[in-house]
Amino acid sequence: MTIPTSTLDATAVTPLPEAVGRSPGQLMWLRFKRDRAGIGAAVIVLFFFLVAILAPVISMVYGKDPYTLYGQENPGLLNDFGYPVGANGGVSAQFWFGIEPGLGRDVFTQLVYGIRTSLLIAAVATVLTSLLGVVLGIVAGYAGGRVDSLISRVIDIVLSFPAVLFTIAFMPVVENLFVRPDEQTPVWLRAVTLVIVLSAFGWAGLARLLRGQVLTLREREFVEAARVTGASPARVVFRELLPNLWTPILIQSTLLLPALVTAEAALSFLGVGMIEPIPDWGRMFLRGTEVYQNDITYLVFPGVALLVFVIAFNLLGDSVRDAFDPKIKR
Repeated sequence: MTIPTSTLDATAVTPLPEAVGRSPGQLMWLRFKRDRAGIGAAVIVLFFFLVAILAPVISMVYGKDPYTLYGQENPGLLNDFGYPVGANGGVSAQFWFGIEPGLGRDVFTQLVYGIRTSLLIAAVATVLTSLLGVVLGIVAGYAGGRVDSLISRVIDIVLSFPAVLFTIAFMPVVENLFVRPDEQTPVWLRAVTLVIVLSAFGWAGLARLLRGQVLTLREREFVEAARVTGASPARVVFRELLPNLWTPILIQSTLLLPALVTAEAALSFLGVGMIEPIPDWGRMFLRGTEVYQNDITYLVFPGVALLVFVIAFNLLGDSVRDAFDPKIKR
């Protein structure tokens, strides 16, 4: 049976009923709502952010904080070797996740405030990283010539630089410059330094991606038409190029945040992240590796929390990517 060409053409150009009268943003949201894995991941991610934001409220309702040495102030919680007396790291109705070996701090509030610390640093670094990547990537792709060559060389250097080794060597230098030997390192100095380091080494991948996108878009007809009509470079960038780059920007930013969370935790684990007594995911891992042979529970809670968060955020990033561009959906 032969189908008339006119019928095929009409079918090809007829939009789906769901697409009629809807903006691209509405279509993206409609596709995202159909992805159950994406919705579930979004709920988990939202839960982690709510925990981070409401950490003081949770601590107040729970009745404990992450700084008090409960095990040392209350006899009978720790044995002579400094380990929790109760089973599973001292888990009980009083201490939901047990107590920390040695110091005897509450593990539940440590984890809640550790999530708050890691997410705050990673979120700020993600914003700065995205801004740097967007600006330099668009400038390199649109300007071309020597500007493109210079920025591209900087991108190559940043991508090939040993970021972890540099951070380990750079942190003591910063402390020697701003902190006197008889003073304790301020918490804000460590936090600001971590944000700067994570941002300085995180923008290059996004910039390279956007540079390639802009190199393609600047030769398109709508960009040439804007130039012919006398549009300024700023108008071309903000009115013609940037609206077509929101998809890769949002997708890469969504995937960047969990990577920076794990990077911040890794730096704290190596001893160049947040310092005592500020709770932090990475330092909980460090302490857990020291006591896991006698108290594996202390390592389980932050490990499971970080694993769930990273997996959920990566699934959310994949779902956002598929919702923005269904053609690349697997």
